[in-house]
Amino acid sequence: MIQITDKSKCTGCCACVDICGHNAISLKTDNEGFWYPEVDKAKCVECGLCEKVCPELHITELKKNDYERPAHTIAAINKRMDIRWDSTSGGAFSALAEAMYRQGGYVSGAVYNDDFSVRNYISNNPDDLPKLRSSKYLQSKAEGLYKEIRTLLRKGEKVLACGTPCQMAALRSFLGKDYENLIIVDFICLGINSPKVYRKYLDSLEQKFGGKVVYVKAKNKELGWRNLTRKVVFDNGKKYYGIRMEDDFRRGYHTNAFSRPCCYVCQYKGFPRMADITIADYWGIEKIDPNLDNNIGTSMILLNSKKGERYFELAKDQLEWEETKFESILPGNKALLHPMGPATINREEFFKDLDTMPFDKVAEKHFPLRHNKPGSIKGKLKRLIKPYFLLYTYLGFSIPAYIRFLRLNSRKNTLSDFKAGHVIYTPAGTVFDIHPTAKIEINAPFVYGYHPVKGMRMPTCLKMTANTRLVINDGPLTRYGKGAYSLKYGAYIEIINRGKLTIGQGAANVGLTIMCAKEVTIGNWVRIGRNVSIRDFNGGHVIVNDHYVTHAPVRIEDHVWLCTGCTIMPGVTVGEGSVVAANSTVTKDVPPHSLVAGSPAKVIKENIEWY
Repeated sequence: MIQITDKSKCTGCCACVDICGHNAISLKTDNEGFWYPEVDKAKCVECGLCEKVCPELHITELKKNDYERPAHTIAAINKRMDIRWDSTSGGAFSALAEAMYRQGGYVSGAVYNDDFSVRNYISNNPDDLPKLRSSKYLQSKAEGLYKEIRTLLRKGEKVLACGTPCQMAALRSFLGKDYENLIIVDFICLGINSPKVYRKYLDSLEQKFGGKVVYVKAKNKELGWRNLTRKVVFDNGKKYYGIRMEDDFRRGYHTNAFSRPCCYVCQYKGFPRMADITIADYWGIEKIDPNLDNNIGTSMILLNSKKGERYFELAKDQLEWEETKFESILPGNKALLHPMGPATINREEFFKDLDTMPFDKVAEKHFPLRHNKPGSIKGKLKRLIKPYFLLYTYLGFSIPAYIRFLRLNSRKNTLSDFKAGHVIYTPAGTVFDIHPTAKIEINAPFVYGYHPVKGMRMPTCLKMTANTRLVINDGPLTRYGKGAYSLKYGAYIEIINRGKLTIGQGAANVGLTIMCAKEVTIGNWVRIGRNVSIRDFNGGHVIVNDHYVTHAPVRIEDHVWLCTGCTIMPGVTVGEGSVVAANSTVTKDVPPHSLVAGSPAKVIKENIEWY
């Protein structure tokens, strides 16, 4: 009879629940939000099956495979960009799943419930793949899964089962034998998080944004794979982007605060793997094969068995892949070999607070943002040196550049903060003509006229007439060293007639021209190609018709891509997430998430995503 006296000895895999033919075992959730089996002694017949299938009790017998170490280590990306974009890594799971669907087989994995708790699910419907795809980062309930898979296998159906290493070990134990028509896939798992904590986290976001959560995507790719962004969309249209450790849930996860107790002593690390195939993020791929990396996600695939090798042959045509050295994956995937370290907070106090306080307040108390903590000597020294390091990086040894830097950032109407790095860096070749009454507000680093080609001195100019304004805004990536804006050489920006130019976080390539006489606003994560022109003013020229305007505000919303040679005309708003194709002339508003092209530009594709 299963009796849980030490919670670190139970993975919550649910195999004992499925094996019990007398329905004597149910699941009881504790104060941390994890479920554990509880036996109804009145129904129990002491058959011992629950103990027989428990993977924790039989790890030695289960931990075996055809190869002691993986036979092949593979870096892969899905050939379909839309699948790779929607995946946690490079889309390897989708390729493996589609190979099973093509055979008429079944695929199992984790899906969200309506309340964003997670359960294991299996079907032979390819339309279910989008909801199976992507990691959820909290424990999924597998109750009923093992019985369903066994029934399918006994009928001769083919099955690909994917889950945590402990769940897949439980599946092997539950089945009691290998099936040729079964492929088992696991993934490198740091730890499984509390569903209770996750729901409290979402509750706090709903309170903050004033709407119900309708969509969640961990490792959303809009800001790049490496930013580990969690995107949450609410029913009122608002969106949240939690970037790296700025996100309360991810920061708590990496503080090892709320994973299941068994994760701190996990027995499923190392080798041999119990799955036929193991998948994960291929961290460090940029050093190994840059052709498989553009920061949209790359999968690592380990082929652990002969069956896994044969199955990969069925899926590989959906992938662009290369075999790599096994040792190359270890620096970026320490969780492959070692359990997570102990919690760095008082866990008991954390869960008590969770019952009485909103999650954001609990996070602020137990694992505050690093920049809110009293700094270490090393951190203080780093912050002290960084501004001077950036000065040298962008200005080099050019004495005229340093003189321009001091004149610009120390002028009476420039609001800057050198210690925080909130200054305009002025590489060699930059030219400024700024009226004394013109105001500059710098809230983040701004590199004006960066020269990536050594020794190049193409001029970059900024003209500001009387009573004009330039505002450099902060963005969520700034604290991670991305900078607020990097403007390459050859730009010409002119702010006149009391105009105001606001620039967020992003980057602009060579030859940008901005003419601002009223108001031009450029949002965050805007990417600008070569020789782009943005203007809210046509000078003194007039064309007499009912559509022509001499000047009108221009707004470039967040996450817009302005491709080479395009022109943005007065009065235009370019909607969030849109792309303006090369050499296009935009004369009217661009809807959000649209691709426009031509002169004048017209919508040629809707509902796009890009990175």
